[in-house]
Amino acid sequence: MFTIKKALYSQLHSILYMGQQEVYDFLRNNNNKWWTCKEISNLMDISIGSVTNNLKKLRTSKDISYKLSETRTNAYLYRYDK
Repeated sequence: MFTIKKALYSQLHSILYMGQQEVYDFLRNNNNKWWTCKEISNLMDISIGSVTNNLKKLRTSKDISYKLSETRTNAYLYRYDK
């Protein structure tokens, strides 16, 4: 019984919370433009909070490029640029 609960929890956790690797892979595979957090969230069909947290971690580790948006205040644009 415990192993079934653990397996279900693991599956549910992976559906609800995407990791940094998925966001990183998305940016690496779609490096033709700068992306907003909202665009990434909508295209990957995951919560904007998860994407925001993962992008923040990727930003601090300098694994992705980012810049402030020229059209919106306090908005960042992200891109894989290595």
